[in-house]
Amino acid sequence: MSKRNPLYDFKWCPGCGDFGVKVAIEQALAKRATEKHESIDKTVIIAGIGCSGNLVHLQEGPQPFALHGIHGRALPIAYGVKGSRPELNVLTVGGDGDMLSIGAEHIGPQARRNLNVTAIVMDNGIYGLTKGQASPTTNMEVVTSTTRYGKLDDKLNPLMAYLGLGVGYVVSEMSSRVKQLGEAIKEAMDYPGFSVVHVQSPCTTYNDTYSILKGDEKKGIEPLAFPVPDSHDVTNIHAAMDLVQGPRIPIGLVYRRAGESVPADQRLADAKVRTKVEQKSVDALLREMVI
Repeated sequence: MSKRNPLYDFKWCPGCGDFGVKVAIEQALAKRATEKHESIDKTVIIAGIGCSGNLVHLQEGPQPFALHGIHGRALPIAYGVKGSRPELNVLTVGGDGDMLSIGAEHIGPQARRNLNVTAIVMDNGIYGLTKGQASPTTNMEVVTSTTRYGKLDDKLNPLMAYLGLGVGYVVSEMSSRVKQLGEAIKEAMDYPGFSVVHVQSPCTTYNDTYSILKGDEKKGIEPLAFPVPDSHDVTNIHAAMDLVQGPRIPIGLVYRRAGESVPADQRLADAKVRTKVEQKSVDALLREMVI
């Protein structure tokens, strides 16, 4: 059984969006455990670095297994865990500075492999733990400690990136909508293949976007976030791309691949039935590769 480390004393800033994500994950895992009649320690959470990575140390109640990994490499670690133990429920958690910078190179391969892993990306548009440097989702012209003249490169559209790389299940949510976020994470875990839950999770210290996301009628600020229309066809990739192209952020299920999604572990099991391959030991395979 995984146990919480009582000596780990990392604390998020008051109002940090990651608190909402933490609670939503706890709710989603509890609901999954009840529905599937399995203990929460059948789940493994792999984290990257940054403030978001500390989520694995702060879970309340029954503990999943967890690994606090290295910068940008949560997904490759998840490949290994899920590939070797397909019966486990595997999540990854990371921020925009982790999953969408150095870690972005792993999203495409994971989408093609379609291992049954759920990636939760907490986007605050800044590197928070290292005190406010520009990240891939920081807006242009924003002045930070690394962009003294304002950010000069275009802001990454993460939802468009997921769709373009072939992710079969894409959700966009907000950390302040804890109940809806918990339900979204649960549904993403139920999807048979790679899924991404992208969460707007504001940093109250270096990039507080709560009022921008929700809008402020008194100040004349229109909300940046808007609900996915009921008329949106979530199985239409072109409709999904149109939905995410604008400057505003849709909230809800953006895309679910039409037809049956066959995860990588099922593909392998089916291939073993179809094809008779001589089973060899690891030592034998290594000897074959030696020149």
